[in-house]
Amino acid sequence: MILDNQDKQLITRLCEDLGDDLYPFRAIAEELNMPEADVLERIQRLKASGALRRLGAILRHQKAGMTANGMSVWNVPDADIARVADALTACPEITHCYERPRLPDWPYNLFGMIHAKSEDDCRAVAARVAEITGITDYDVLFSIREFKKTSMKYF
Repeated sequence: MILDNQDKQLITRLCEDLGDDLYPFRAIAEELNMPEADVLERIQRLKASGALRRLGAILRHQKAGMTANGMSVWNVPDADIARVADALTACPEITHCYERPRLPDWPYNLFGMIHAKSEDDCRAVAARVAEITGITDYDVLFSIREFKKTSMKYF
């Protein structure tokens, strides 16, 4: 796909915060001096071409009262990955779920980020998943400090 200058301007703008406007794409259109319909059509075209995979929101979970973040790590038999991943992603407290290769000194191959009000609440979510799935080889690792939470910047 060949991007024109307006596509590049739109992509650059979409990498920034959408803000709290009730009609964010209308506001972006005004900023870029484009009709809103053109902005929406360009987004659809970028998505259809595969150049844009998704638009996502970043919840500032700590400001929302979720002050504990625990990365749950699971040692899951390879044949059970999909089943256990489905159980993790069904939990509203789990926002990210990844499968990764095992390492020689790290047996865990499934990861799920838990956000809760306390470390005990994070552990309770993991225990609930363990009970549902029957996977007992897991741990919860807690964040100490957040270093970065920004989108990629293009152009």
